[in-house]
Amino acid sequence: MDMGIAVGTASGVAMDGVTDFAAVSAVDLKLAMRQRHTVRKFTSEPLSAELISQLNDRVRANNERLGLAISLKVGDESALTGALKLFFAKGVRNYFVLAGSDRPGLDEDLGYASADLMLFAQALGLNTWWIGGTFSRKNVEQAVPGKKVIGIVVVGFGATPGVAHKSKTAPEVSSYEGAEPQWFADGVQAALLAPTALNKQCFRIAGAGNKVSISENGGAFSGADIGIVKYHFELAAGNAFEWA
Repeated sequence: MDMGIAVGTASGVAMDGVTDFAAVSAVDLKLAMRQRHTVRKFTSEPLSAELISQLNDRVRANNERLGLAISLKVGDESALTGALKLFFAKGVRNYFVLAGSDRPGLDEDLGYASADLMLFAQALGLNTWWIGGTFSRKNVEQAVPGKKVIGIVVVGFGATPGVAHKSKTAPEVSSYEGAEPQWFADGVQAALLAPTALNKQCFRIAGAGNKVSISENGGAFSGADIGIVKYHFELAAGNAFEWA
């Protein structure tokens, strides 16, 4: 996730809902989780009508479930500034606007939904880029008047598949009281694949019995980070636990 240039969830219980939107299976999403990397340069190939329909259906399902106002913008090149497009990015013309009515927990829910949208897009053969700081906020916010925007997720056909980011180890980001169950280990490994602000992975996952909690360092994007990490953890750990 890019913040300077760089996801509380819907419920307190681990949800099998991360795979109940149809269109892709849990296996597809888990594979996408391992394949997804940040991509900043995209080809000129347009999204097909079928892809746009599938992405919009996924957006609609996330909005209805979590009470959000995310939207997909297609063929719009106004989200990034000229300098960024010239030196750092290329072909950015499709993106999700991560928006909703301001309320407690909004950032986390938007982060959670953005994780679902990124992996769903990856499963469809697309690539993504989470941007929280260097998009044109004025241009993007015009699309969702009266809503809080925390960032955008660029989506399209990547010029490359991207590369894995440097990652911390499981002991650096997690702890479990007693003998660690496999579902917890799987969840932590999945969390380490999640994009976070500036790829700093400033989260901490703690488990005891079937209870799991996630904390963050309180940065500007900590809510979104927690939402993204929770989605990844749930996808790998399944229904074996509850959020504390």
